[in-house]
Formats: sequence, structure tokens, C-alpha cells
Amino acid sequence: MEKWQVLNLYAGIGGNRKLWDNVDVIAVENDKRIADIYKKHFPNDTVVIGDAHKYLLDNYDEGWHFIWSSPPCPTHSRIRNIAGVGCGQNKPVYPDMRLYEEIIFLNQIFHSSGTTFNGQFCVENVQSYYDPLIKPLIVGRHYFWTNFHITPYKIETRGHMESNNVLMKIKGFDVNDKELLRNCTEPELGEHIFNCGMKNIQKHIVEGY
Repeated sequence: MEKWQVLNLYAGIGGNRKLWDNVDVIAVENDKRIADIYKKHFPNDTVVIGDAHKYLLDNYDEGWHFIWSSPPCPTHSRIRNIAGVGCGQNKPVYPDMRLYEEIIFLNQIFHSSGTTFNGQFCVENVQSYYDPLIKPLIVGRHYFWTNFHITPYKIETRGHMESNNVLMKIKGFDVNDKELLRNCTEPELGEHIFNCGMKNIQKHIVEGY
């Protein structure tokens, strides 16, 4: 079977990607140190060190079966707003609206209508301190915007307060950096969402559009 062509934006260390199967992945990450960790764990992926937001705009029409995007979350997060701004520890900042730029953009270019079927996308972010401007699906403490249905999934634990050794076991990465491990997507959740998207593609292939 032909490999699925996947674009993994704001790839981090690759928590979302860890359990994807039969894929040819281009991963975009702007931090070289983090990109090097990703490459260590996924040597067969092509890793691009650069601006994921611009990369999407420049390369959206490369025939992707699946695009995953996890834009920066700090300016949207409840934690920063409550524990930071609310307590005077951080200055208020504008929410980074690249998140919604990408949701709207991907909704525009990836759709199924009539005889046209272009692919699947998933945009992930934390639950925000404000009401989301575009309604997402909520899984655990995260938002997901997709053009396909995600079947129910229960997250047992995120393991945020665990030690490095426990986090490495939970996440399945050999990374002695607690912050990176805490923030990466659970591999099982990334696998579940990816498989939901691929099943939707297979359905359309079988139905002939």
C-alpha cells in the first residue's frame, strides 16, 4: 500500500506522530534543539527547521493525505491567564491568532464536495481562557479542529507531575527534559486521531470520490 503523505507542523519531539503507521512525514519545527530530538526518534522523517505557519502557506498543495498542526498555545491557555495575568505575574498579551488563521485556511483548502476529495487535517491546541471563536471537539484538556469525525476517546492521565523517568515511560521517549515530555501529545491520542482521519480517506476511496 502507498504510504500516507503527512505534514506535521510545529512538530515538537513528535508525541502525536510516535504511533503513526505507513507514513511518509515532513515535520516542521523552528527550534533546532527540539528538531534534533525529533530526528533522533524518527530518522526516516524529513525534518525542516523553520516557520511552520509559512511552510503551510507555501506548501499546502503538495498532495497531503493528512496535515497535523499544533500552533503555539501559551497566549491562549487558561493557566497563563489565571495563574499569570490574574495574579499579576504576566502582562496581558494578544492571543496569537495564527491558530485561527490556520483553522480557517485548512477548512478552505481541505474539503470533500461532489467529486473532490483533498485530504484530512487536525489543528490542536489547549482549552482557551476565552470561548473559542470556532467550535472545536474537546478531548481531555485540549481542543481539536478537524474536517473528519473523531470517535470518543478517554485520556486516563497526562502524567504532568511525574518524574522524568516515569514521563519517559508514559510518553515512550528517551528525553531527559521534563518540560518537553509534559507538553508533547500522548502518542495513543495522536494515533487515534490519525486513524480516524485515515479511515475517512479510505471510505472516500472505496466510494470512488
